[in-house]
Amino acid sequence: MNPIIVIFGANGFLGRYLCRHFARQGREVVAVARSREGWSGDGMFLEWDGKTPGPWTLALEGAEAVINLAGRSVNCRYTAENRREILESRVESTQAIGRAIAACKAPPQTWLNAGTATWYRHAEDKPQDDWLGEPGEGFSCEVARAWEEAFFGAMVPPQTRKVALRIGMVLANEPDTVFDVLRQLTRCGLGGTMGGGRQRVSWIHMEDFLRAVEFIIGDAFLDGTINVTAPDFPTNREWMRIFRESVGMPLGLPASRWMLEIGARLMHSETELVLKSRWAEPRRLSDAGFRWRWPRAADAVADLEPRRGLQGFFRPASGRSTGASAWLPAATR
Repeated sequence: MNPIIVIFGANGFLGRYLCRHFARQGREVVAVARSREGWSGDGMFLEWDGKTPGPWTLALEGAEAVINLAGRSVNCRYTAENRREILESRVESTQAIGRAIAACKAPPQTWLNAGTATWYRHAEDKPQDDWLGEPGEGFSCEVARAWEEAFFGAMVPPQTRKVALRIGMVLANEPDTVFDVLRQLTRCGLGGTMGGGRQRVSWIHMEDFLRAVEFIIGDAFLDGTINVTAPDFPTNREWMRIFRESVGMPLGLPASRWMLEIGARLMHSETELVLKSRWAEPRRLSDAGFRWRWPRAADAVADLEPRRGLQGFFRPASGRSTGASAWLPAATR
């Protein structure tokens, strides 16, 4: 039997790409989520409510890896009710998976739990690496800490290696994602500097995200917390210029904090998602020998432009342009 990968939150943005990726790699994929809506259709689907045991517990027996991405989207207004749901959906799902792994006769080899680069403090002066990074303050940081505490506090067998993924913005040309929203704003002439423009952006190309997850699963010496970001940290000013150049828009109106607040309310989101400086350095991935295919933001954005949706993303390279970076020596990419 092929190695089994169990993916919780399989119908979300990252989940459906991981399901397709591992299915294409020849793994047996078990997709677990609250509903089939959004699922890629790869593997076997099992439904759960995010907190109680069910048939999905049997899928954990002898699995190569368990990947937990479950949790309510943070792209919303932080009302009291939404805050409660954001926190509980992450903590309760993590605790439920931990209890199920603890009861396994043949525990999974690796448990990867999603986290966020928002764990770190607001930083414009220096990067925060996964060895010595300093925790931040505020609601998002509180959620990130509670999420990891539930994960590392789970009493699982020693055979199961645990890795918390502190993930930056994952870029893919997918509707309603960061990439899509920024492109639309930029095309409308609204792709100027946001806030002060000095805040750093931690991001990663979807292709490198998928490769990094697979790399971590395959390296038995990697555990604890790992930053899953690119080694390039543009400021917001540089970030928005890249998007303007990608769509051929020569100018973009800047947005002050009060303008962003109005826009965030209209989009049912929070200004923190664009104003907080996230500067998470992926030192452990780099030290372990991982090499990014898309280490520079400009190349990543250019590559994703023609790769629309799940089908476009996984279209063979021979059927799409690989961009100028394909001609550069590997050491410079």
